[in-house]
Amino acid sequence: MDLRPAPVASPPVRRRPRPGGELPAPESPARRRVLHVLGIAAVLATAVYLVWRIGWTMPEGRALWVGVPFLLLEVHGFAALVLFVVTTWDVSPARTRPGRAEDPDPTVTVLVATYNEPLEVLLPTVAAVLAMDEPHETWVLDDGDRPEVADMCRALGARYVTRPVHDHAKAGNLNAALAHVTTDLVAVFDADHVPEPDFLTRTKPYFTDPRLALVQTPQDFYNVESFEHFRHGTALHEESLFYRVIQAGKHNAGAAFWCGTNALLRVSALRSVGGVATETLTEDFHTTVRLHRAGWRTAYHNEVLASGLAAGTPDAFYAQRRRWGRGAMQVVRLRADNPVLGRGLTLAQRLSYAYSLSAWFDSWRTLGLAVLPVAVVVTGLFPVDAPPWVFLGLAGSSFLLQQVATTLLGRGFARLHWSLLFDVVRLPSNLAATLSLVRRGTGTFAVTAKGRTGDARARARVPAVLVVLLAVLVGGMVYAGLSMAGLTPTRYALTGSALVPVLWLGVTAGFVAAAVVRIRDDSYGTERREGHRFDVTLLALLDGLPGTVVDVSLGGARARLPEGSAVLPVGTETWLAMWVPDRRSPVITPVVVRSRQGTHHRLEFVGRDWPALAAVATTAMGVGALRWRAAREEQQWNPSTLASA
Repeated sequence: MDLRPAPVASPPVRRRPRPGGELPAPESPARRRVLHVLGIAAVLATAVYLVWRIGWTMPEGRALWVGVPFLLLEVHGFAALVLFVVTTWDVSPARTRPGRAEDPDPTVTVLVATYNEPLEVLLPTVAAVLAMDEPHETWVLDDGDRPEVADMCRALGARYVTRPVHDHAKAGNLNAALAHVTTDLVAVFDADHVPEPDFLTRTKPYFTDPRLALVQTPQDFYNVESFEHFRHGTALHEESLFYRVIQAGKHNAGAAFWCGTNALLRVSALRSVGGVATETLTEDFHTTVRLHRAGWRTAYHNEVLASGLAAGTPDAFYAQRRRWGRGAMQVVRLRADNPVLGRGLTLAQRLSYAYSLSAWFDSWRTLGLAVLPVAVVVTGLFPVDAPPWVFLGLAGSSFLLQQVATTLLGRGFARLHWSLLFDVVRLPSNLAATLSLVRRGTGTFAVTAKGRTGDARARARVPAVLVVLLAVLVGGMVYAGLSMAGLTPTRYALTGSALVPVLWLGVTAGFVAAAVVRIRDDSYGTERREGHRFDVTLLALLDGLPGTVVDVSLGGARARLPEGSAVLPVGTETWLAMWVPDRRSPVITPVVVRSRQGTHHRLEFVGRDWPALAAVATTAMGVGALRWRAAREEQQWNPSTLASA
């Protein structure tokens, strides 16, 4: 292990405001009352509907085979609604305790855990960590033992840390480093999560509370064209509701939990519970349960202070969700550390954890509600013994009130259309994860694929469960039409009782088809680029010609020369100089022209000039390049290679 002393004290850098990522303002008392009334109204209306369903609409005889499952699915939905309302009841921002003048400033080590992520993914994180405000040490924990990562750390001034035995995946990697940490706090970042300069400035003040073990911040993503993002180019993604609302509610229940990255933790608290938990695939969640059981407190700072890479492809999305879900099921199987049944937790904490764990089973309700109408149209047995329009009126009004309450309690992050679509998209991973609760073997820790995943663009394969489900739904609609025409053994008239399940089948089939189309979308196919490409506008000189860099990645850039100027042939080896913010001198790097379209030149960086690339990375991420302003100023260059002027 390389444990060279000397913390890094970085000069301050400018921070780019992230629209929508700021700390939410406290809600007014009037708004909170409206939200609470709507939440209570939705719960009461659903309860009254269920009482009506149980007392007056249960079918008799053979129809109970569809009536009882349908009622159980509705009861499950009611339980999920109650837990959601309880969780989102209070999302007030966390507050720090005032410190005392005599309190020492806690020292910090930043741990960046990595295994096989491309350097184009890792470098922006390491560069931004080194550039953060506040004195700190930066350790790169490389479980891949890669010489090129060691070279990068040496060039930038970070510590390169390895371990002799690579057990317990990320948890083992962190525990090996914790054994040598001498600071009060550790900040933990995944290899792809790039922090803002003021991450420590914003999170350290919480630790004036001597019993605080953890401050977690949201996960946000800079690859806004990912599979998780609702629309290309928009910040809203599949995890937005969790990170901007649900975790805030968990904070006020004393149950905010560690999400693996973008967090600051007290070293003594981690050591008091035996370090990072290694018994489950979700070491972060499991470790937080142990901290809460031991009496430690956690906080959630609801401001985006770091951005990472969301799952760019369906395959990466499903691999990530299966790991999370299987880890959650492992926690359910625990005895002492079970967060619902174990000792040492408050009722509010137990309810909060119950909501997190039960959410994985929502996919079974989604599947049940999808296939039950097929059973109805095939058998002719109806699960509700009531006039169809009465049922539609009561069920529809209850559902509508639920959606209004959910949308408003979601504070703008719960969009009905996208929520229903991703309920279907998540089916394959969540069903597989929850089945691990009863099946032997739960899989191993798998790092979510980041960067290049293949050499050629290839569409993702649609999971078999969605293909079969779509076929069953379409088959059900066809069977219903044939039955109404008298061409099947099932006989029923063209009435409301028949139209309700057929309508339900059509809507559900539409969402499943939309999920299939999204998965097969070519834009979510195999990723061919090593790193993310950022749109920028930087003045530049290319082979001495003035121009503009219009996008950049850690592997290269695209430079635009003015119309009418000379152009460079493909294959030209030359120099590119870029003027980036916070630097007096340009970033200068050798490049080769790989392709050209008009005056636009696609350039590949040649060699690994780590300080120069660090300046480019921090500029592209919008976290400033002041830390790297001397990257080239200390080196001698012949100006004639840059410009004749």
